[in-house]
Amino acid sequence: MNITVYCGSRPGTDPAFAESAGALGRWIAGHGYGMVYGGGNIGLMEVIADTVLKNGGHVTGVIPEFLLEHEIGHEGLHTLEIVKDMPERKRRMIELGDAFIAMPGGTGTLEEISEVISMQKLDLHEKEKPCVFFNVNGFYEPLREMLRRMAGEEFITQKDFERIFFIDRPEDLERIL
Repeated sequence: MNITVYCGSRPGTDPAFAESAGALGRWIAGHGYGMVYGGGNIGLMEVIADTVLKNGGHVTGVIPEFLLEHEIGHEGLHTLEIVKDMPERKRRMIELGDAFIAMPGGTGTLEEISEVISMQKLDLHEKEKPCVFFNVNGFYEPLREMLRRMAGEEFITQKDFERIFFIDRPEDLERIL
């Protein structure tokens, strides 16, 4: 199983973000899963990739050509796929993933996991692919409340809401995966 992880290309201000990226990386490697991510060697992306690698896990990065200059592609990965642009990167990361986790991050992180959630809602995946928010120190609480309101206002179904998971620690993934 490959777990696609979306996360910040910056570390954020809370040291718990990097600590949680490390914990998630150890959990992924420790359970024998592969990790797919954006291929960068900066921010939380670097922390989780390095942690998975140090713990014997397999890591695949997918990075568009233009980001190689900004994010310096991680050279220590098992596989670093260089693609033409962001749409191809997103498509490839979705193809490679069996489950999707969003760590704290910026608008790119939110946009990428939102696309996967929308695809899940429209049943565009061959099989159920869990979408998970790693809610480090309540980072995603406002989003959870917004999604709950969307369900309450019937913009999404209750079933759609229940197919989006929020976890506080990597061990919570065991009940989802």
